[in-house]
Amino acid sequence: MSDAIVHSPHVIDAKFMPAGLHDSGAKGMRPRLQQEIDGADGSSYDAIVLGYGLCGMGIAGLKAPRIPLVVPRAHDCITLLMGNRAKYDEYFKQNTGVYFRSVAWLERGAQIGEQLSCYGLSQDRDALVAKYGEEAGQYLYEEATRYRHSYRKVTYIRTASEFDDCFAEQAKAEAREKKWTYEEFAGSVTLFRRLLAGEWDADFLIVPPGQVIVATQTEEIMRAGIQLACYSHQK
Repeated sequence: MSDAIVHSPHVIDAKFMPAGLHDSGAKGMRPRLQQEIDGADGSSYDAIVLGYGLCGMGIAGLKAPRIPLVVPRAHDCITLLMGNRAKYDEYFKQNTGVYFRSVAWLERGAQIGEQLSCYGLSQDRDALVAKYGEEAGQYLYEEATRYRHSYRKVTYIRTASEFDDCFAEQAKAEAREKKWTYEEFAGSVTLFRRLLAGEWDADFLIVPPGQVIVATQTEEIMRAGIQLACYSHQK
């Protein structure tokens, strides 16, 4: 995202959210993002843009304030690192059980773990048991480490933001430790740059003020919709 800010022709005020928020689930992610959106000064900006995909329904239901809300049409953040939806779709069709890594994920790994512990998603069993008790702690640990049973490969996404190969080597070591295969993917920050440059074509969703992000089961991934309120009439 920092690369896109530097290359944008517009004035950008950036708000970096905790990395662990992405993995906290919709219940943790959505209200925190809505709080930040509602707190933005609508008179000072033309739009609010989010550097997230749908991300486990984490942004579904977010409401645009007095100015438009703009998001990439992406299932998750992996699309943003790969550069476009076509690459994402093709890779997922040809590969299953993939655990993705990048510079940011590896560089901020310790911080992400600390942030996730706030949501009861730590991967430290002893810490969870000490905090929640044996039964609840064991359950939370199993939920947080369930991915280990379904993934079989580490794919490191290169985005030309690497200074050297130290993070790629970390990803390789992780794959060896878990006895998974290892692969590298040539990614791109194109979507990030277009997002902050205001080049909003069909790859982006523009949510008008007052409308919300609605997830779909179609190729568009998400659309803008009206938030309906239900009332109970009691006699």
